[in-house]
Amino acid sequence: MTRPTMSPEKKYRPYAEYFPVQLPDRTWPNRQITTPPTWCSVDLRDGNQALATPMNVDQKLELFNLLVEIGLEEIEIGFPSASQVEFDFTRTLIEHVGIPDPVTPQVLTQARDHLIERTFEAICGAKRVIVHLYNSTSELQRRLVFRKDRADIIDLAVKGVETIRKLASQTATVVLLEYSPESFTGTECDFALQICEAVIGVWEPTPSRKLILNLPATVEMSTANLYADRIEWFCRNISSRDSLIISLHTHNDRGTGVAATELGLLAGAERVEGTLFGNGERTGNVDLVTLALNMFSQGVDPHLNLRNLGKIRQIAERCTQLPVHARHPYAGDLVFTAFSGSHQDAISKGMHERKKRRGELWEVPYLPIDPKDVGRTYEGVVRINSQSGKGGAAYIIEPKLGCELPKDMHPEFGALTQELAETFGTEIPASTLWARFREEYLDRTSPYEYVDFRCWPAESRASRGEDHNRPSIEECLLTVRIDGQERKLSGCGNGPLDACAKALHSAKGCISFEIEGYHEHASSRGEDAEAVAFVLIDLPIGLRKYGVGTHRNITKAAIKALLSALNRSNGLAGDRAALA
Repeated sequence: MTRPTMSPEKKYRPYAEYFPVQLPDRTWPNRQITTPPTWCSVDLRDGNQALATPMNVDQKLELFNLLVEIGLEEIEIGFPSASQVEFDFTRTLIEHVGIPDPVTPQVLTQARDHLIERTFEAICGAKRVIVHLYNSTSELQRRLVFRKDRADIIDLAVKGVETIRKLASQTATVVLLEYSPESFTGTECDFALQICEAVIGVWEPTPSRKLILNLPATVEMSTANLYADRIEWFCRNISSRDSLIISLHTHNDRGTGVAATELGLLAGAERVEGTLFGNGERTGNVDLVTLALNMFSQGVDPHLNLRNLGKIRQIAERCTQLPVHARHPYAGDLVFTAFSGSHQDAISKGMHERKKRRGELWEVPYLPIDPKDVGRTYEGVVRINSQSGKGGAAYIIEPKLGCELPKDMHPEFGALTQELAETFGTEIPASTLWARFREEYLDRTSPYEYVDFRCWPAESRASRGEDHNRPSIEECLLTVRIDGQERKLSGCGNGPLDACAKALHSAKGCISFEIEGYHEHASSRGEDAEAVAFVLIDLPIGLRKYGVGTHRNITKAAIKALLSALNRSNGLAGDRAALA
């Protein structure tokens, strides 16, 4: 059989052949991100223009307020010269809503005089504004779209900056300039440097009045490391570096927009433009939420308030009409959820260990950050289906019960859970699993139903001349219903539970058993919660069964756990008389 092939080598050329970067002594691979960048949201402009149905004014205002609440201090609010709607929204923010400190709005304009003039009309009255000027410098667009040479493209940018500088001198608004050589990744390095130097020459930035040079991957064209090489090369070769802010604006065409931005920051950039959850043209802009929480997971405070990520997602979805994918990093419904049995077991052990240590350091397998840090709960961390294991089932039950299940009980309950999962064929809700646990362990009353239990010390050891170091002997009176008939049974043993076992052995038809294990817990569910006891019994046919009991009195909880184990054994062991 002939293997089909797409023959890409005949149609596409490697990016490095088009735009090589000579940087053998690159330094970015040895660096780490230790401080957050300046964040700029472009949700209201770049994100909005990528929507099938652009946001109306109310939606844009709601999203703007969210961005302010998150802590974004630079927000691109629109392209006011592009349409009356964009112009009116800018005026609404300035005249009626007000732009709170320390937020600086940003407006976009092409390098054309009439569009720049319209932009300045829109920002009149604002305290401080970033005017974002751009023109495409791409080799492909120069050749096919504009049919202009390098000098023509530089002249366009220079004239645009001259117009902005003139108009800025005539207004009380503090105007900061941002310049983007659009399609930086499709531009020869030397030409990107040349046109930015021309802009610097006109604007004359200083360390106290910096120029933002934004170097966009308008289309992501290469692996992230090549983008980082371009950024480091540019930072090394541009003049007036102390008077510049190098900004990144990456798209996600290759699915590596986050990686490209992170490496670009390592390469010397200080500012990032992007959108919440990566909305944007084609495959989207870089995702600011993912970037910020990636830093957070490495111990770097991103200086953004993402503690209620569910609310942020809800507002973003409502305003953009774009759902956030269930597997979206950090924000998706399933990103903190484990269905796999081995993952569930590891998470459960990590969470138990963390609880014991009571330390601050987060070390839980498969969970890169604590879900509570972004407003999630632990209830959804482990969810049960046919792929799940015994540890996951126990993890779901333990918060309901108020204590941990004994480790050797996990396989037994895991088998019951697997049966349930195969019956359902889909995910088992936690409420259904808890109901099955109660039905199996706590609510069985046949053939033995607890009524009452009393115990007291037997005749003292001293009066019998016995060794004081031997276990104390307890006598008990156990009242139970056996197959609906109330019976009073008595017995003596080494403690209340053993005395109860002896009493049950005296009942006609009771199966033969030995108590193999016992665990007790004071429930952690609150002051009025019941204690929990687990009893493991061994049957003569080789069966071992756990029972669970709850009661305000721990001794009575243990007696109920023993009856639970007997009730579970009765249904599976066959004829009681044969085992008596």
